[in-house]
Amino acid sequence: MAQFRSKPFGVTKNGDKVDEYIISNPGGLEISVLNYGCVIKNLFVPTKTGPVDVVVGHDTLADYEADFNSSGSTCCGAFVGRYANRIENAEFSLSGKTYKLEANNGKNHLHGTFPRKIYDVKMFGDTLLMETESPAGEDGFPGNLKVSVRYILTPDNTLRMDYRVSTDEDTIINLTNHTYFNLDGGGNVLGQKLRIYASNYLEGNNEICPTGKILPVDGTPMDFRTGKPLGRDLDTGFYQTTMAGGGFDHCYVLDRPRGASQSLCAWASSDKTGISMKMYTTQPGIQLYTGNFLQDCPSPGKGGVPLEKYGGFALETQHFPCSPSHPEFPTTVLRAGKVFRANTTLRFFTGRQCGRL
Repeated sequence: MAQFRSKPFGVTKNGDKVDEYIISNPGGLEISVLNYGCVIKNLFVPTKTGPVDVVVGHDTLADYEADFNSSGSTCCGAFVGRYANRIENAEFSLSGKTYKLEANNGKNHLHGTFPRKIYDVKMFGDTLLMETESPAGEDGFPGNLKVSVRYILTPDNTLRMDYRVSTDEDTIINLTNHTYFNLDGGGNVLGQKLRIYASNYLEGNNEICPTGKILPVDGTPMDFRTGKPLGRDLDTGFYQTTMAGGGFDHCYVLDRPRGASQSLCAWASSDKTGISMKMYTTQPGIQLYTGNFLQDCPSPGKGGVPLEKYGGFALETQHFPCSPSHPEFPTTVLRAGKVFRANTTLRFFTGRQCGRL
């Protein structure tokens, strides 16, 4: 059975109290979550030499606020929406009406306000339940939303993230968690290994928006099917990684077995700590971002150390970016009275428990 405790974390500039919720299990996994943005602040994985915090973050609420309210927000650890990733030209059409959104990423819309919201919290069993509402017009989107996020910690060192959203008006939705992982516990992630279970990816333009082309990874630096160090193909001159700031910021089309709901989508490992992480999801895509601009974050990282380029990698399970512009992509429309559900599961291992990557 998971153990819960909580403590005050700070007060926002608007006067909202923020608490830190710490969940631990008998296997030694411990997660720290804020009710500000549902942020995963710490995630300690047990190893032979002691626990290792494998996520990038900040020490204070003021640092999170400064980060999340900046033009180059990292969204580190946060639950992201209403629409994770980009909507090009910050607009979309639905049922014959065009909706104008906040242009917060050049001329495009990126991620939205969910990382800056305060969530109501309930704790029971092995579950931390966080809930909020998003009024019609927030970020420019239609529909009053009821939003719930569940973080579930199980005895086998598994963290499950469940999302549920309902609406009273037709709208679009795309949700993800934006944790940056560093399985070494610090430094850059270029030597850490990653495997992505995807044979195709979405070609991006110079604004990191999909062109609409779904391209094979075979024979390109985009290929992570058999696993490789994250830094191996960053500096090859390949136009896709060059445009993304000298790294990866791309959505992969997952190879899901027929009939499967949740499937294995990624596997990462560190030779330094012996930590491996397997990720499973119900979502159709996963955005790999190698922290190409983490160095521009206005807030310091943990211990007051500045964040560094390639200091973490994000694996954002989600629907495809810019889906409203590409009807051939899986739909992100949520109809009035319907419910959107998605989940992503992280399972942690040490040593050779899950094989070698």
